[in-house]
Amino acid sequence: MAWFGWKSGRDDARPALSGAFGATAAGAARPVGQWPQGYEAQVRAGYCGNPIAQRAVKLVAEGVAGAPLDAGDARLGAMVAAVLEAVAAQVLLHGNAFVQILRDDEGGVAELFALRPERVTVELGADGWPAAYLYRVGVRSMRLDPASVVHVRRFNPIDDHYGLGCLDAASGAVAIHNAASAWSKALLDNAARPSGALVYDAGDGSVLSPDQFRRLREEMEAGFSGAANAGRPMLLEGGLKWQAMSLTPADMDFAGTKAAAAREIALAFGVPPMLLGLPGDSTYANYKEANRALWRLTVLPLAGAILTALRQGLAPWFADATLAIDLDRVPALVEDRERLWRMVAAADFLSPEEKRQMVDWQ
Repeated sequence: MAWFGWKSGRDDARPALSGAFGATAAGAARPVGQWPQGYEAQVRAGYCGNPIAQRAVKLVAEGVAGAPLDAGDARLGAMVAAVLEAVAAQVLLHGNAFVQILRDDEGGVAELFALRPERVTVELGADGWPAAYLYRVGVRSMRLDPASVVHVRRFNPIDDHYGLGCLDAASGAVAIHNAASAWSKALLDNAARPSGALVYDAGDGSVLSPDQFRRLREEMEAGFSGAANAGRPMLLEGGLKWQAMSLTPADMDFAGTKAAAAREIALAFGVPPMLLGLPGDSTYANYKEANRALWRLTVLPLAGAILTALRQGLAPWFADATLAIDLDRVPALVEDRERLWRMVAAADFLSPEEKRQMVDWQ
């Protein structure tokens, strides 16, 4: 009998799908072009080497960490706030976050620690449910009890135990954006065009010998290439002439391709392009509406998923404690809350208790 895609009795561990980019659920190779494969390589190319992806992740992760937290227990709120930014970034990039619950000598919760998700694998039991979490660092591994780990994951339609992050979906756009930046840098290094061609025309049909060609190339590289020699006049021998060259505007138009790739990156991480300073975005009337959309569509759903998972995982120690975002204190949503309060206050057919319930004021 198969449970969650695994046969009963199999209890070995397998790595997360998002830690093995470029492979399908069946293990077959997937054509992914020339961009990096593997979680670490894509993090280096995307988060560490791409300003759009890094800023998008920071906007969302810092928004989650900076949101006003409504915690029924002050100690619980402090412990959760300490790991919120790291957990939000891991869920965005990897699709999974594993929070280890560290206990004190009396069995209580001493601290929460966000584990590196690419180092964690789920060990399945005979019933198909997680029996343990394996945390590997190099050749060393540690087996963690499921009760001491809170697994936060995003929906993955092709896997029952691991979430699906945004980095894999954005990897193609990241590769295009990085390649366009490298190409633009190369164009700038060459004055945005190939300088020209040195043509040998002796008039009698003769050509340069290999030794003459080699000597001429060495003299050109030594005396006329590089920023230090920019604008230096050239003295040509008989039979040599300089023919200036340039690229066509179509060949040099990388701005459109780069901007389109940047918008795809922003789309993958759920950030309005206007907030990343991308030109030509007219989806939102102003910056305020774009910021409100970021909170409504990205920050609050992600924060809600993380806080719900942490509240459930910490329920044995904080059974009655609440853990949620206080919407009344979110600056980006002040106008929305003010509109709701006005509407509720004007409803004469509602009792004071019903009005308090509608605005979540208990």
